[in-house]
Parts: sequence; structure tokens; C-alpha cells
Amino acid sequence: MPFGNDENVPISAESVKQGLAEVSARDKIWDVHKAQADNVKGVYETVSEFERYALRIGNCSGILRFGRVVDTETGELLFRLRHAQFCRVRHCPVCQWRRALMWQARFYEALPTVQVAYPKARWLLLTLTVRNCAVDELGETLGAMNAAWQRLIKRKEFKPVKGWVRTTEVTRGADGSAHPHFHALLMVQSSFFKGSAYVKHSRWVELWQECARLDYAPNVDVRAVKAKRGQDEAAALSGAVAETLKYAVKPADMVADAEWFLEMTRQLHKKRFVATGGALKDVFRLGEETEQDLLLEGQENASTGQEEPLMAFGWEREEKRYTRKPEADKLGD
Repeated sequence: MPFGNDENVPISAESVKQGLAEVSARDKIWDVHKAQADNVKGVYETVSEFERYALRIGNCSGILRFGRVVDTETGELLFRLRHAQFCRVRHCPVCQWRRALMWQARFYEALPTVQVAYPKARWLLLTLTVRNCAVDELGETLGAMNAAWQRLIKRKEFKPVKGWVRTTEVTRGADGSAHPHFHALLMVQSSFFKGSAYVKHSRWVELWQECARLDYAPNVDVRAVKAKRGQDEAAALSGAVAETLKYAVKPADMVADAEWFLEMTRQLHKKRFVATGGALKDVFRLGEETEQDLLLEGQENASTGQEEPLMAFGWEREEKRYTRKPEADKLGD
């Protein structure tokens, strides 16, 4: 009889109410994101304007079907998500999480080819901000920031950058304002850190102030991606990628103030949250997103061994967890 990942919990006919988190510890995160999605659904269904979003989020990832593989070397039972229906609403916490993982997976898939072309490349993390704005001015503010970015990448100081990915994050200020900012991962020539090519922090501040046409010195953070003590370069880059390609809006901010979140949704309608350029321009295949992409097939739980039949778990809204649904194991049931 196969066993669960960490606690050797047997999977049997008697365990029909067994939770997903009990049999696969690494998948307990599903409970967290789906519970957050229920909260966001509750906000959207308060106004008729967004009822369609509420309905789609409510139906998102209600049933998860996993393939199971027993690793022939360790005997560990590994789960692979094989089927789920996603709503793909921009601010659905489940889809936002899966989308971030998808982008990260695409980056790592393309990275070996990029490294062959640029074997001595180094990486920078750049965060660009402006002062908080009223939430009903968020769309206009982001439009100005995008125009500023286009001016920035044309400056001579940006020429050593051979590829970049830039994402937008919006957080809620304590006073109900909106704080939009950019996270950018820059691939630069190794010579960037030597001689006249190097751009100091103070110069990044000046550049962003000039390009954004601000009458104040904005907060800018720039740091080289490098391994910490006891960490290798790959782990350091992984952390930088995760920081850049994360959620656009924190789930906690979505439900802290319903009116703020609803207005933010209006302001961000049809706004692009990810942009790329240079050698990284086609890495993320922006605009390509299907349910199969969000399953992350081929990316999760790489293992050996023969896969067992599908195993279904359904969302229990009252219990706020996924539980075993053997009657839904087969597709079409």
C-alpha cells in the first residue's frame, strides 16, 4: 500500500475524508491559496459589476486530480497535478500563484540557452518606486511609470543590460493609498561592475527621477545577485527570480479594504504586469497561458517510477481544505 510523504499515512478506501495536506505535505499550500480565493470571491460578489469574477473564482480549482509516483529509489510517494480547471481571473489568489510558478518555470527552462550565449553574465535586482497615489489615480500613475521605464531603457547607462524582465506590484498603504512599484531582474555584462560602466546607486536614483519626471528623489533599491555564505550561485539566482516573478497584489491587501480592492481592479483592467526585453524578450512567452500551462506539467515533482491512477481531492469550503474525493478520480466524473 502506498504511503504519504512525511507521515507515512496509508491511502485507503477508509480515508475518504483524508485531507490533501495529510497525504502530501508539500501540497498543503493549496489549502492556503484556495481559502484566500474564497475571501476574494466574497469581495467581488458584493457588487454586480464583478459578479462574473466571483462566479469564476468560486469554480476555480474545485477538484484537483493528482497522479502518484512512488520513487523507486526512496520509496516516497510523490504527487503530480494532472488535472484542474482554473478561472484565470487576474486577482484570483490560486491563479496568481500558479502564474508566478509558470513564469519561474519558463525562466529556468530557457536559462541554459541564455547562459551559453552569455556565459559571463551577472544579474541585478532593481526596484523602482514613486510616491503613493490615491487608488483612483492608480491607472494614470502606472501609465506614467511605464512611459518612464521606456525612457530609462534608452539611456546610455542601461546599455550594458543584455536582457531584462520587469514586473509590477501594487501594495496598499496604511492610509488607503496605493503603492505601485517595479521589480526588475537585469542580466548585465560582467564588465558592468568595472570601470566607467558601473552605475552607482545614487545614479540609479537620478536616472529614475529624470525618466519619471519627478520633483523629488524616489526610493530606488539596486543590488547584485550573489550567493550568501553557504549558498551557491544557482540558489541566489533562484531567490532573485522568485522575488521578481511573484504576486502582483498581496492576497491580504485584496481583502483588507473591499472598496480599495474593487477600485484597484477597475484601475488595473487590461494593464500588463510583466514586460521583457533584450535576450529575455521571448523567454516568458507573454500572452500564452492555458490551463495546461498552469498545471506546470513537466516542471513539478520530477521523479522516477510508474505513475498510479489519478487521485482526486475536492475543496471543502466550510472546512477550508481539500479532502479526498474517490468518486471524482476519473475525468468526466
